[in-house]
Amino acid sequence: MPVPPPPVSPDNDNPRAPRSAFENWISLSGAVLAAGSFFAFIFLFAIETFTGDRNQYLGILTFVVAPLFLITGLLAILGGWLIHRRRLARTDPETPRALLTIDLSRPRDRRNFVVFLTGAFVFLLLTAFGSYETFHYTESVEFCGTLCHSVMEPEHVAYQKGEHARVACVQCHVGGGAGYYLKSKINGARQLYSLAFNKYNRPIPTPIHNLRPAQDTCEQCHWPERFTGSLERRYDHLLSDKPNTPHTFRLLLKVGGGGAGPVGGIHWHMAKTNKVEYYATDEKRQDIVWVRTSVAGGAGHVYRKGDFTGEPPAEAIRTMDCVDCHTRPAHNFRPPNDLVEQAVRHGRIAAADFPLLKRHVAAALSAEYADVPEAMTKIAAALQSRYPASPSRDSMVAEVQQLYRENFFPLMKASWKAYPNNIGHKNWPGCFRCHNDELLAGAATPRITQNDCNSCHTILAQGRGDQLSQLAPEGVEFVHPEGETSGLLCSDCHNGGNQ
Repeated sequence: MPVPPPPVSPDNDNPRAPRSAFENWISLSGAVLAAGSFFAFIFLFAIETFTGDRNQYLGILTFVVAPLFLITGLLAILGGWLIHRRRLARTDPETPRALLTIDLSRPRDRRNFVVFLTGAFVFLLLTAFGSYETFHYTESVEFCGTLCHSVMEPEHVAYQKGEHARVACVQCHVGGGAGYYLKSKINGARQLYSLAFNKYNRPIPTPIHNLRPAQDTCEQCHWPERFTGSLERRYDHLLSDKPNTPHTFRLLLKVGGGGAGPVGGIHWHMAKTNKVEYYATDEKRQDIVWVRTSVAGGAGHVYRKGDFTGEPPAEAIRTMDCVDCHTRPAHNFRPPNDLVEQAVRHGRIAAADFPLLKRHVAAALSAEYADVPEAMTKIAAALQSRYPASPSRDSMVAEVQQLYRENFFPLMKASWKAYPNNIGHKNWPGCFRCHNDELLAGAATPRITQNDCNSCHTILAQGRGDQLSQLAPEGVEFVHPEGETSGLLCSDCHNGGNQ
């Protein structure tokens, strides 16, 4: 009598195809990872294409991170297949293997397929949300200053204390257009390599040669053509003497304008009718040896330093814009003497309690330290020994230590000494890089305005006490509070530590 066949269960109404070597957790996990990363790539690429966003970090996510995960997922699929194929070959070498079979006529396969589709939809939805949020996070100040760019701690701290603390980093550092799109991709890849392999410079070098032009950044908020006229400014200083004698200058800055009104003043350089080009022989653009100025409708004038007789390389000629003077608009590290005066002016240090305060504090801040903990210890020891009996000594020491933490970064070798600030001419040559008696021209060419005090400002009053209320609208001659200084630039003596 023949043996009856075994009963057919609902999940076994069709014979199952031979098992595939791809049916293992490693390959399936790789497939999920590959599918999600491929979807993330398409999603981010669509954002970049259709929104016109040129964030270099979006490019890193799109063309580096997403493909990296995609390749990892594909390798996992292949690796799982090889491992499981060998295992099946050892345990059941006679059974043929299918590549991959899904039989929707089987209830079990249908259930698994529905579960897979549901899970895939949820996973892709989370991938899209995560990719979009990650993209926005890469545009945040927190990302630029603290997470990926821990190397940028000095710039981040200075940025938080500066005038542009509400302007996001990417608004100035990431450009638009095809050219800046390509530059951002190359620069982003270079930054990624530098961070991963500890190849970055200390300090971070400036000026940044691939920074967006000021017309694309500064002039989106500021308007150099606007006629500003003269602005009154007050500068409060302390002398480096025992009583910390105050000395103040009240003056008018001749800002002028560059188009919407009379063209003149400091912003003459930014007028659309004027063009100023220059060539500097050093990386920081401090030693300017060649200048060419041109005005619409008129001939250009060329000025050279006496020892520079040739022509500069065409690719090295720079057209002057805002950041040639406003060198540190968002990341300004202040010199020690300015820090002391600011702390006294704001009432955080009582100058009357500490003879020779400016000299001793500036010396403590200017010293070389290996790291911040060493600086905190040695600054405290130096000032405590100078002022052993002052009742407010501890609060003064704490304030000086905080000034150091906000402006000096020994591990990155970042401080005011590493970054010239060319707005003005006190601690760096600034204006006097061009406005000096060394840049000469032919006899028929008008000279560049020399380094006299009244070219860009008018001193209304100087001194202290009643002297500051005796204003002279026509201006007074500058008198240095510590004696004759003819033949010297301000920056020759005001080196940040001793003056």
